[in-house]
Amino acid sequence: MDIEVRGTQYYAYTGGKPFDPALPTIVLIHGAGLDHTTWMLQARYFAHHGCGVLAVDLPAHGRSRGEALADIGALADWLRALLAAAGVTTAAVIGHSMGAAIAIEYAARYPQHARAIGIVGAAVPMPVAPPLLEAARQNRHAAYDMITLWAHAYRAQIGRNPTPGMWMTGSTLRLLERNRPGVLFADFSACNDYVTGLDAARQVQCPALLVVGSADLMTPPRAIRDLLAALPDARTVALEGCGHMVMPEQPDALIDALRDFLRPLPAG
Repeated sequence: MDIEVRGTQYYAYTGGKPFDPALPTIVLIHGAGLDHTTWMLQARYFAHHGCGVLAVDLPAHGRSRGEALADIGALADWLRALLAAAGVTTAAVIGHSMGAAIAIEYAARYPQHARAIGIVGAAVPMPVAPPLLEAARQNRHAAYDMITLWAHAYRAQIGRNPTPGMWMTGSTLRLLERNRPGVLFADFSACNDYVTGLDAARQVQCPALLVVGSADLMTPPRAIRDLLAALPDARTVALEGCGHMVMPEQPDALIDALRDFLRPLPAG
């Protein structure tokens, strides 16, 4: 589904169903250097179980046009404009990694438009390792290699894929290689510079779910403590043996966690 915002076309995957803003809306936001395809299984599940789904491609990512935005606040404002253009008043906003920071900032800035947020594989603050940030700045393939290695738990790197025929590390690497020059650095700069995240978390008025992988090397479970304390209404789900790439590594467990979290909440 293409959505026009201020004359620029952006893309959101709707899970194989026509998007209906009258249904409870779930927004899925990908992480740095990725796109909507990381949410394919979750998007399809919720779209076929009574929800309107928008798995967005951030500016300059995937099938979206425009320029990459190296600021979490600007991305939250962009998201609000995109959802308004799609006819969405209130949504559950679920983000992975950088996308989770966008979800937090969105809920803080637009409390009347967020009925819940999901924080998957993320912590605030979210500093980026200097060697990774520098490799991204130089558009070096080493950045993609480091992400692919660090983002997947060990068992995900040796073929234990719950989705037959899918090569998790290979898929991540190819997805990262599709980035335009400068996009990954813009994403990592946005994460690295997001120093007001805990202040934003304290302003969130809706329920929050934090999903953490026990084997996540990029945002390890211990890193969420301050964020968990800052959010007024938060709960956690820990996935044993899961790395940073939660969506493909444990897709069913993530769906279960999100479904159980969202089911008792009002639709809008």
